[in-house]
Amino acid sequence: MMRSMFSAVAGLRNHQVRMDVIGNNIANVNTVGFKASRVTFQDMIYELIRGASSPTESMGGSNPQQAGLGMTVRSVDTLMSQGSLESTGKSTDLAIQGEGFFVLDTGEGQAFTRVGAFDVNLQKYLVDPSTGYYVMGWMVDNNPLKPGQIDTSMTPTHVSIPIGQMMIAKATANMIFTGNLDADVPNSTVATTDSTVYDAQGTAHHLTFSFTKSAANTWNYSIAAAGGETLAGNTGTLVFKPDGSIDLASSTINTLTVTPTGGAAAFNITLDFSKAIQFASDKSDIQVTYQDGFPMGVLDNFSVNVDGTIVGTFTNGMNKQLGRIALGIFGNPGGLLKAGSNLFKQSNNSGELHYSAPATGAVGSLVSGSLEMANVDLSREFTNMIITQRGFQANSRVITASDEMLQELVNLKR
Repeated sequence: MMRSMFSAVAGLRNHQVRMDVIGNNIANVNTVGFKASRVTFQDMIYELIRGASSPTESMGGSNPQQAGLGMTVRSVDTLMSQGSLESTGKSTDLAIQGEGFFVLDTGEGQAFTRVGAFDVNLQKYLVDPSTGYYVMGWMVDNNPLKPGQIDTSMTPTHVSIPIGQMMIAKATANMIFTGNLDADVPNSTVATTDSTVYDAQGTAHHLTFSFTKSAANTWNYSIAAAGGETLAGNTGTLVFKPDGSIDLASSTINTLTVTPTGGAAAFNITLDFSKAIQFASDKSDIQVTYQDGFPMGVLDNFSVNVDGTIVGTFTNGMNKQLGRIALGIFGNPGGLLKAGSNLFKQSNNSGELHYSAPATGAVGSLVSGSLEMANVDLSREFTNMIITQRGFQANSRVITASDEMLQELVNLKR
């Protein structure tokens, strides 16, 4: 009877542990990024009342007789399944679709989270505003070997979003023309297109390109400036092959030199007509589809792509890669320690931390403007709560019955 009572006490205590875990899961049903836990039980050691006997010629064998000594908690596991994504409309909110954790620098080590509720702080760093911890990633400016590129093999650093940073002006050095010159028009027909280029000070200069058909498959071009700029190399000839593609070897394409009327230095522009064609059509539609100059601009916004790349948008209409957010990968993410505040810490059984860029291999991708919701399944939690409650009640009945049996023993002497 005492054995059964102590077994029931163990049952009460461990069912209470399970109820604590269920209650915590239900309490965090609306906690973003929360990962639910589950409890499994196991039986404890057994007292051997009689051992097993081997069968003989005249008798069959007998099985062992054992009395159990209760049960205990086998494990409390963290369920790392994917939670649903909730749209927030805030560009600095990031959700991970797949494997991985955001890596945060706490100042005393690293912490990991599935909650990308980030913001840009006063020093222009991307941080978790609830804790002030820095988000880790790779920045363009930290790559000394390949300036302007992101090297994800380097050690991650704090992610910086320098809102208000200036992009200095760049003089146009290349122009690409795309489109068709109508092959059916008579000689002396003129087709025109306009474009804007920039000097080193960011001043815009408007150019007009005129294409005059001089013979079959041959067009002469000339360039004029609207603001009185001095032009050199502003004439040339385009020769097309019988199949309509351009014959660059036979064409005369000069480097255009623009000398501004202001204080900016003269600059050279390479003209690329390799994508120009000549076919019969309703009209000529040749135009400048690319030029690499731009005026000065200021960084005023940014976005995060699915691969974690941070793209800055400047007031001059230019976009520039600023960096890339890093994700932490573990061999056994279920072995991470829950540290509160939606954070996890590395443990002896989680495996080593490996940095990886989002959307590479089996690593998850990022969804901007969303947060991951808790992976708590309420129907399962309520079912487990009922089962746990019944288990608790059953164990309490064992204690009550054992107490009554002991009371009967005490009353035997009366």
